[in-house]
Amino acid sequence: MYNTPMRLPAHLTEAVFLARLNRFAALVRLNGAETLAHVPNSGRLRELLQPGNRIYLTPAPPSATRVTQYDLSLVDLGGCLVSADARAATTLAYEWLTGRLLPEFTGYTQVVRESTFGESRLDLLLLGDGPNHYVEVKSATLVHGDTALFPDAPTTRGRKHVGSLMKAVEMGHQASVLFVVQRSDAGSFSPNDDADPAFGAALRKACAAGVRAYAYNCRLTLQEITLHRRLPVVL
Repeated sequence: MYNTPMRLPAHLTEAVFLARLNRFAALVRLNGAETLAHVPNSGRLRELLQPGNRIYLTPAPPSATRVTQYDLSLVDLGGCLVSADARAATTLAYEWLTGRLLPEFTGYTQVVRESTFGESRLDLLLLGDGPNHYVEVKSATLVHGDTALFPDAPTTRGRKHVGSLMKAVEMGHQASVLFVVQRSDAGSFSPNDDADPAFGAALRKACAAGVRAYAYNCRLTLQEITLHRRLPVVL
């Protein structure tokens, strides 16, 4: 285990998940009353968002344009906490890389967020004396058996990003895709060919061309998310 956690908000609020109304809105029960919460994840999350599951909400800053007062942050799967916030994956990867916690990534002196390459906006760019190193971060929450899987639904955007990474390698840069498994109970990672065989094919093609794929899982408490360990990637 590593020692640099990402602190969670001190005011997480326990609630019960009732239903997903659309891609980004959920109906929840909070303090005995029904209310809406924002789901910060475009994935299907069917294994997480089951009626009756205990969840934890983060109060959102006041906004005149916002409909919901809460973000759905964590799901309790009976002893295993899972982060439902896809945005956290990029923040975690940024902190791990700036903190030099990932020994697989070397030779850089600066980490830049959201760098444009071609027609894609990639999550991170590592700069140093050598070639540019483009890193795309993907949040994985689905686990079957002990295998973490991504995606849980077809992802045209994900395939586009993998294609951009392959083009970066062709142009002499370095490129990696980093899967952040936001739960602790996975022992390996694989592309989810059942959900999106085209993404799996694109990832395998990219890796054969020199793109590197890494996966790390996390240990979660109600206070923090900590980098746990590197997982083998089985393509």
